[in-house]
Amino acid sequence: MDKPSLAVDALILFGDGIVLIRRENPPHRGSYALPGGFVEVGETVEEAVRREAKEETGLDITLLKLVGVYSKPDRDPRGHVVSVCYLAWGRGEISAGSDASAAEVFSPEYLPPLAFDHATIVRDGLEKL
Repeated sequence: MDKPSLAVDALILFGDGIVLIRRENPPHRGSYALPGGFVEVGETVEEAVRREAKEETGLDITLLKLVGVYSKPDRDPRGHVVSVCYLAWGRGEISAGSDASAAEVFSPEYLPPLAFDHATIVRDGLEKL
């Protein structure tokens, strides 16, 4: 039986902006996105979002609040992916890694086009501040 995959995304506040990564791999290769990825077996979503943030941005994060759960079946071209998204505070030195070719801080007023439904997630998260 096919089942949805479980993923996490992090809306990381850092300095005067939010952290975005430039995707190294398809889908949306070269596009900006929130740091995130798939939850591994035996891992909580909270552990997964901290791990993914560290792998992709070099930052340690403190989770502030849940932004939401995003579950539209067509939100990811790879298939039905449900994402649990957190608002977080980042600390450390930013550096791209893992599936990211770049990790950068952007002003919320001047964001580039975002992959997936991440523009919606950013809007929802900033409303919760």
